[in-house]
Amino acid sequence: MTDAAVPTPPPVMAATTGESWWRRMRRLPLFSLAILAIIIVAALFAEFLAPRSPLAMSLPRSFLPPFWMEGGEFAYPLGTDDLGRDVLSRMIYGARISLLVALASLVIGGGIGMTLGVIAGYFGGWVDALIMRTCDAFLSFPIILFALVLAVGLGSGIGVIILAVVFVIWARFARMARGEMLAWKGRDFVLYAQMIGLPHTRVIVRHFLPNILNTMVVLFTLQIAWVILVEAVLSFLGAGIPPPTPSWGSMIAQGREHITRAWWLSTFPGLAIVFTCLALNLFGDWLQQHLDPKMRQI
Repeated sequence: MTDAAVPTPPPVMAATTGESWWRRMRRLPLFSLAILAIIIVAALFAEFLAPRSPLAMSLPRSFLPPFWMEGGEFAYPLGTDDLGRDVLSRMIYGARISLLVALASLVIGGGIGMTLGVIAGYFGGWVDALIMRTCDAFLSFPIILFALVLAVGLGSGIGVIILAVVFVIWARFARMARGEMLAWKGRDFVLYAQMIGLPHTRVIVRHFLPNILNTMVVLFTLQIAWVILVEAVLSFLGAGIPPPTPSWGSMIAQGREHITRAWWLSTFPGLAIVFTCLALNLFGDWLQQHLDPKMRQI
């Protein structure tokens, strides 16, 4: 009697390194990364990429349309403004201003807010209540009105915008950090670290910060778009970057007086703000899904 042949299951094909790499590449937000790469490169290398100085005037060439329209010149691809300044060059230098304000505001405000939020969530009690009520008070301030008051008292400029944004945005980071601390505070490994008598600073640095850092990075990314919009609004209202320094918001404000005659003066800076904020939000959503194991799809 012969033994019955036992069918063998088909071999499981393991995903190759190439397939895994391709799967990850397909999930990348290529549109967002491309837009952000263009903006960052333009801001870092404005001196080399801009066709000419953003302050160079040529009155005979004022109100030149984009090169594809009748009367346009290839030397001025996106046209010129009322003083004959190159719109493309001013947009490239304006990217530097927007990113500088956003990064400086978020590094300062985010650092302050994250520190206070960690303290509030860890110690609790009256410390938590004091910091959170202070957050509520600062979040109730309208940032535009506050910036306008600062501009009247201190004058317009990059420092005024950064101060106004830091004044409000630290509270957002504080509330988020405090919520994350409360979510991790009751975990067993945290309680064990406290029971064996580890110093508070070591418990926070070794056990809390690695677990809340992902959320803070995502919040940082999403808030960049908000800060860029705030800078544009303040520059539009005259409380931001003073002329003749180019910024996207001030370019829109200067072009509104000639919108019927030279639509490109406000349109192109406006599109730059729209695409930058859209790219940052899409990248922030992808980053949240990538860093959060619960949302990550295998």
